[in-house]
Amino acid sequence: MLAFNVAGLMGSVPGTDRRYEIHDASLELPDDLRLAEPINGNVRLSRTTRSILADADLTTALQETCSRCLRPIVSPVHVELREEALPSVDLHTGLPLDTSAEPDALRIDDHHVLDLGGPVGDAISMAEPIAPLCRPDCRGLCPICGADLNDNPGHGHPDEPVDPRLASLASWDATDTDVG
Repeated sequence: MLAFNVAGLMGSVPGTDRRYEIHDASLELPDDLRLAEPINGNVRLSRTTRSILADADLTTALQETCSRCLRPIVSPVHVELREEALPSVDLHTGLPLDTSAEPDALRIDDHHVLDLGGPVGDAISMAEPIAPLCRPDCRGLCPICGADLNDNPGHGHPDEPVDPRLASLASWDATDTDVG
């Protein structure tokens, strides 16, 4: 769980902080992302003159598919998060505060709970590798038959006849600089 009751911290003087160890946390991720390992790390919540500043250093792993050979893999993810959370109610009176000046700001709810689930989920989503690989030298799939070239490095196909419209390109030499 990545939600923290910050009522006591909101009542403290600016500069006061609280530190939390995160062990085996789970989170609903956006889109088609799935956690392969729980979220672990630490969170530091600091009181400022107007808000709570959340600093998080978290690790997890995602269930992915290798972008070359399509094998299932696990991609480690490390995220560092720094978010300012503004109160939505006055701590002493319980009256709602005007939030129109900063409508997109992260908010502490009316029960003084700061939920970092959304920002952490967004950070994990942004840290997802664009083209995850099972290993750096993954050879991928054969473009003709789809065989995994990692399992059979000597895989090949007999030469197929060249389309007659492209036959003249067969004699082309990219190193030939004589242009005419």
